[in-house]
Amino acid sequence: MTRHARLSAAHWAAVLVASFILLPPADAASTTLGAPPASGVLRATLSNGLRVIIVHNALAPVAATAVNYLVGSDEAPNGFPGTAHAQEHMMFRGSPGLTADQLADIGGLMGGNFNADTRESLTQYLYTVPAEDLDVALRIESIRMRGVDDSAKQWGLERGAIEQEVAQDMSDPGYVLYKKLRALAFAGTPYAHDALGTRPSFDKTTAQMLKRFHDTWYAPNNAILIIVGDVDPTATLNEVKRLFGDIPRKRLPARPRVTLGPLHAASFTVTTDQPTGTQMIAMRLPGLDSPDFPALEVLADVLSSRRFALYGLVPQGKALDADFELDPLPRAGLAYATAGFPAGANPKTVDSDIRTILTDVARNGVPPDLVAAAKLQERRETEFLKNSISGLASVWSDAVALYGLQSPEEDLARINKVTVADVDRVARQYLDLSDAVSATMLPQGSGPPVRSSGGFGGQENISLGEGKPTELPAWAQAAVSRLTVPAATTRPVVTKLPNGITLIVQPEDVSDTVSVFGRIRNRPQTETPPGKEGISSLVDQLFSYGTEHLGRLAFQQALDDIGASERGGTDFSAEALSEHFQRAVELLADNELHPALPAPAMKIVQRQLEEVVAARDRSPGFLTRRSLSRALFPPTDPSLRDATPQSVRSLTLDDLHAYYRTVFRPDLTTIVVIGHVPVEEAQATIAKYFGGWTATGLKPQTDLPPVPPNRPSVINVPDASRVQDIVVLAQTLAVTRSDPAYYALNLGSAVLGGGFYSTRLSIQLRKNTGLVYGVGSELQAGRTRSVYSIEFASDPQNVTKAAAIALREVRSMQTAPASPEELARVKSLLLHEIPLQEASIGQIAGGLIERRELDLPLDEPTRAARRYIDLTAADVQAAFAKWMRPSDMVRISEGPPPG
Repeated sequence: MTRHARLSAAHWAAVLVASFILLPPADAASTTLGAPPASGVLRATLSNGLRVIIVHNALAPVAATAVNYLVGSDEAPNGFPGTAHAQEHMMFRGSPGLTADQLADIGGLMGGNFNADTRESLTQYLYTVPAEDLDVALRIESIRMRGVDDSAKQWGLERGAIEQEVAQDMSDPGYVLYKKLRALAFAGTPYAHDALGTRPSFDKTTAQMLKRFHDTWYAPNNAILIIVGDVDPTATLNEVKRLFGDIPRKRLPARPRVTLGPLHAASFTVTTDQPTGTQMIAMRLPGLDSPDFPALEVLADVLSSRRFALYGLVPQGKALDADFELDPLPRAGLAYATAGFPAGANPKTVDSDIRTILTDVARNGVPPDLVAAAKLQERRETEFLKNSISGLASVWSDAVALYGLQSPEEDLARINKVTVADVDRVARQYLDLSDAVSATMLPQGSGPPVRSSGGFGGQENISLGEGKPTELPAWAQAAVSRLTVPAATTRPVVTKLPNGITLIVQPEDVSDTVSVFGRIRNRPQTETPPGKEGISSLVDQLFSYGTEHLGRLAFQQALDDIGASERGGTDFSAEALSEHFQRAVELLADNELHPALPAPAMKIVQRQLEEVVAARDRSPGFLTRRSLSRALFPPTDPSLRDATPQSVRSLTLDDLHAYYRTVFRPDLTTIVVIGHVPVEEAQATIAKYFGGWTATGLKPQTDLPPVPPNRPSVINVPDASRVQDIVVLAQTLAVTRSDPAYYALNLGSAVLGGGFYSTRLSIQLRKNTGLVYGVGSELQAGRTRSVYSIEFASDPQNVTKAAAIALREVRSMQTAPASPEELARVKSLLLHEIPLQEASIGQIAGGLIERRELDLPLDEPTRAARRYIDLTAADVQAAFAKWMRPSDMVRISEGPPPG
């Protein structure tokens, strides 16, 4: 796997196209067509310069669009690094002919799967919608390309939200480290800052500046439109030409130059609220425009291999984890070697170990067999990218818009030409530690949680906007008001093996791959013997140490020989090309049924786990989770059982084997095989390798007991690394997932927080007041208990106000019915989400396993659709009145003391 943050072969998609016609330059004067639709890919450049690529993928009745504007933070005016990011936000605040409210409603009601991101040289707008609604997504993008309102009023509201996003990122120690690293590595260039922006610069940014930025750079001849999904390429291209063809081209300004100065060795430390630290060594490398980049991709794959010396620090007990990644930019890049360490460890020792390994690589080169393994892994990952419609749209976008390639497949072709000599050469040339930057994330503890007396949520005199649904354009009304049960597109074949394994096979032919996903129904809190807390984590970590037949390195080599990925444990999986399906299952079964659980490795992992648990008890994240659980559940509840250093230290190898025999049982296991494999072959292969698995004794208890209603409380967990508070409001419910009341409650939860701007909490807390960047509500329903929660992040002085608004909205659901328009729109959202939830192989398999876990029928989404259609506003109000207790809500915040 190529290790880098922006785009890798792990993000590429291969489409079997015999030949590609070069995309015409952006100033082409007429529509130019590329490969015929029969190939699966259709290309065109419109007369106004808009480049279009349409990729057919029939995995699900879904389409994904990505409009890529070739502009980003590089083009931001001096002193205003977040201009491109701010304009990205304002693209959702209305355009001539499409108001902000209409845009929010349409996006949310088509399934709510839309987003945008801003980078150094690229701004992307992404939609994933039911294929029959593709024209709606295209209309939105054509309207926004033509113009944007960028009104002072809307920017005044959005400024608050974007500044909350800045505060959110600045509360992330990993981002703070990255920001410092960029400033050191790229001083004096546009790359010295990323695209986020700063609060002071946003305070000085005006709506007129943003409008000027849009009018300058948002043009068809500065954009690439990617469409992927179950669409007719020719008909889709005709629609694109109709909607975008008359948008005028623009004269584009010159791009800023990137002139790199010398990089000097440096080191710095940031603190983290996590229980473990990270040591990083960063080097500056050439960018995406360098002919050396394919060799650097392979080098990164080799250095991140589980068989290479860097990861070897983990089984030696010198690191908790280790990795190597690339972060390429168009004209320069960074590479990071990282290793995790427990609190109290000496990061300088870790730094020295990393430097020794990288120095050896630069001097002596890399193992040739790891180069071959890396290239085979690239081939597998390339093929697997066809297994996600939205993922395919993203990687095509990055291939063409960032890498300047003709297709994602072109990167794989470049990698296949890389030789061992090429990799050794770039290692010698670029792994230069004399000017490397060492960065440390050092763990720091938290103060104890601070509990306030009583509950919260008293009435505040807060003036709120109405937040009523708005009238939609005629071209959108039909799509979002369609309340029909989506047609089922999966036909899983279910069998039960004699040993109790439930096997589900779902054939798919969008790629030449097969994936196997398995889950053993388990509950460490109820299955762990008293005083042995932490045993489940120790067992799971030891699955990476091979099997009784193959040691750690031999097992990894066997996976590398077929280019497969594998994971053992209570959640297990294997992914491989179809030709290697049987061997992948054989290795997966060997690991799952015969894990080595070696004593020497156990001692190392046990010591590390003990150190992590000790540090975890001072970690704000853990203290927040524990405080929430203690506030919701009674003191004797099994969910409150946590590992301690003493319980981890007491574990023996006999304890591990006993726990394995108790928990790892075929009669509690579900396996899903999905991909390009005949049903009969899948069934025979699973039976061959898993059929001999047996269980002894009674099944363990895997259900938590029902819980009584919680009492209200307010708790703050101090976190010195955060400038913003994470806030959770929560209550228990005596409703289970199989209870008919679940559907009315979930529909009500969607009214409150199921979409972006278009639901009540988002309208009141983000759109109208700018108190938060994002907010959501969720009903987590299990087999025996449920929890309802609302989560948001805000500045400390706004926590109480935002929480009060949220509670008022919950109460309003109890006292008055939702309007017919509001309920219809939220039903539309939930119905549109159903096909989107099956737009990737992973989503399909995950949904099948989750439904088995909850004892639901496999066609539950179709049944749920019928229930949602039939529900009335009175049903939702009655369910909220019966089950919701806003006065008993627990409020937990992590960060500075709320005001």
